[in-house]
Amino acid sequence: MNPTQRTELKELGEFGLIRKISAGIELQNKESVTGIGDDAAVMDTGADQYTLISTDMLLEGIHFDLSYVPLQHLGYKAVAVNVSDIAAMNGIPKQITVAIALSSRFSVEAIESLYAGIKAACAEYKVDLVGGDTTTSKAGLVISITVLGLVNKSKVVYRHTAKPNDIICTSGDLGGAFIGLQLLEREKQVFLANPEAQPQLEGKDYVIKRQLKPEARMDVVYELDELGIVPTSMIDISDGLASELLHLCTRSGTGAIIFEDKIPIDGETYNTAAEFNIDPVTCALNGGEDYELLFTIRQEDFPKLKNHPDVFFIGYMTDQPKDIHLVTKAENKVPIRAQGWVHF
Repeated sequence: MNPTQRTELKELGEFGLIRKISAGIELQNKESVTGIGDDAAVMDTGADQYTLISTDMLLEGIHFDLSYVPLQHLGYKAVAVNVSDIAAMNGIPKQITVAIALSSRFSVEAIESLYAGIKAACAEYKVDLVGGDTTTSKAGLVISITVLGLVNKSKVVYRHTAKPNDIICTSGDLGGAFIGLQLLEREKQVFLANPEAQPQLEGKDYVIKRQLKPEARMDVVYELDELGIVPTSMIDISDGLASELLHLCTRSGTGAIIFEDKIPIDGETYNTAAEFNIDPVTCALNGGEDYELLFTIRQEDFPKLKNHPDVFFIGYMTDQPKDIHLVTKAENKVPIRAQGWVHF
């Protein structure tokens, strides 16, 4: 290491940093099937199933703002976003551990509220809270959750296994969580300017819920299994559709074509985006935090899924790895760039 050399984190970004620190890491144990690079690590513990492991950390002031995020909702969301990683591997979540760091500004009652949300999510997704850690923080709240799941070895789904001509699918609509965040941030600024002002959130229940209480799409995982469909690749949409599509293409060595008029956007999201003078498609492509599933299927599986009310077919994979485009309603091809959440 050259002590005079300094590279700023923002020069690499999150994924550049991950590539940097993971370069040269070799798996040494036969139980480690895959490590860094997917939604969850895959471990072979014998029999006919793999064990899945994933960890996510949420920091106050970075990932959430307690001026408008109820602690109970935060606890629920913290579990849901971890369960979503297991869903993205086509697995079933089984256990979580929860580590929190908190300052003295939090009361016992506040932490009970946080854990009420965690317990509610555990009940919803049928996972067991089996341990964790608690420590102090000089300022703010930190939540780190590790989730363990199981997946049949013949049904595990990775990011790197898409093929040309596979159909690109998304579960549910996109962009709602980003618009919900814009609303909450707006109301926070209004309150700071005038504490007597009343919130203007009428008719915005859906987008607010998409931000405060997202759901992991385990229902889609179960339904795909019932239909006898194993996706050829899959990832959850945490950083925006554009970013996640680029991940699938980069890891699979494919290109992609998606169509603007096929991207699912809820009416409330669309209308509220217009109020903010934001392009709704931009919200869907780059907003993030929807926690829907982006996955690909074989052409022959389309008839089994074509009538599913929550699955949308937005494009297809190609054999041109550098050709990743959005076809607009005007039939123009626009290169897709990742412009979602920037960590550094």
